Amino acid sequence: MKFSKLSQLFLVSSIGLVVATLLNGCLLVSIDYVYLACSAGSGSSTGQIQIFAADAASGALRPGASSISSGGNSPVSLTVSGNFANLYAANQGTSNNVVHFAIDNNGNLTQKDVVTGLGTPVSIVVNQAGTYLYGVFSNGTGANSATLAALPLAADGTIGSASAAVAVPLTVPGHPNDTVIPTQVVVLANNNAVYISAYDQSVYNPGGKITSGDTANPGWVFGFSVGTGGTLTPTAASPYQAGVKPVALAADPTNRFVYVTDFAASQLIGYSIQSGSNLNFFLAPPTATGKQPSAIVFDPRGKFIYITNELDSSVSAFAIDLSTGAPTAAINVSNGFTNPTDTDPVAIVVDPSLGRFVYTANYLGNSISGFRLDPTSGSLGQTQATPYPSGAQPTAITAIPHGNHNVQSVTP
Repeated sequence: MKFSKLSQLFLVSSIGLVVATLLNGCLLVSIDYVYLACSAGSGSSTGQIQIFAADAASGALRPGASSISSGGNSPVSLTVSGNFANLYAANQGTSNNVVHFAIDNNGNLTQKDVVTGLGTPVSIVVNQAGTYLYGVFSNGTGANSATLAALPLAADGTIGSASAAVAVPLTVPGHPNDTVIPTQVVVLANNNAVYISAYDQSVYNPGGKITSGDTANPGWVFGFSVGTGGTLTPTAASPYQAGVKPVALAADPTNRFVYVTDFAASQLIGYSIQSGSNLNFFLAPPTATGKQPSAIVFDPRGKFIYITNELDSSVSAFAIDLSTGAPTAAINVSNGFTNPTDTDPVAIVVDPSLGRFVYTANYLGNSISGFRLDPTSGSLGQTQATPYPSGAQPTAITAIPHGNHNVQSVTP
């Protein structure tokens, strides 16, 4: 059968339209940029920040913008500003600094300013107002071994100098010379209080028993209310007992509850936030987690908590009773209570755009594991092609929404 030139042109155009439609349906749409702090590898301790793009349909990650130096050695903590325009990295090793990066519309990072002179950074966080960066720092052993510092931020995210920081020591009551090991800092969504998890090195041992002759409690949560000019005032009864070795801390988006993971006892401890930002233990006992819970995150709606378990290489999922704060394990039908990751998950984030995907940084797996979050039950299912290869020994992870995607949130 012969076709006229007009018929041939129409046929080719039709086929092209069909192919274009199919290809368009397969296009990946990025809803978030995920940032991962890790080593550059090849025997180097130089830190880098890798950038991944998260697909809206599958949650799968693919390389995004080019990786960039973390601004120092051994990055340990990442945080972003509430407007998602700035990223901050804390580096240990020979650097001991906090580095500010500007984020452009395509997720690219540009290093801006650096602050040093506050000690060895352990954990950093920016308040929702974007006015202060809070960091906990180690300063050696004995008295004044740990410090909470509030660094003022300019409108463009620039960090104030170390001399401008409001700093307070973290000291165990009655044991001023004990070495305090800080592990994480969080700030309430309403900007009114800051909490720090820490443990007394003089008392802690891996077996979870009090060191003979020492009467201090091993684990603590320090609380500070934030006043005018960033002043930090200990909340009533601070610090609060927090098990054996608290290592991860989270506050819910409605400023009502604080949770801490006990690494040594494999449990989740909950507190209600009272007047003056004081903490009270939940009436219910601590909740069992996987073994060696290392990081904790809320979903943006404040309905679920996700915890990485280092020894189990898994994620524990919990639904929160919004009236009492009590956590209940969210059952995954296919995996029971276990959501396997790659080896040694040490950090975790929920995507801020849809609040539908969970990612873990796997320190020994040199990878990111991805999960799809069920917004009704809170249970998890693995994302497509997980885990995703990363640089060496990733230690921290965070994410920002891409473009005009809505951000899931709970109004405090």
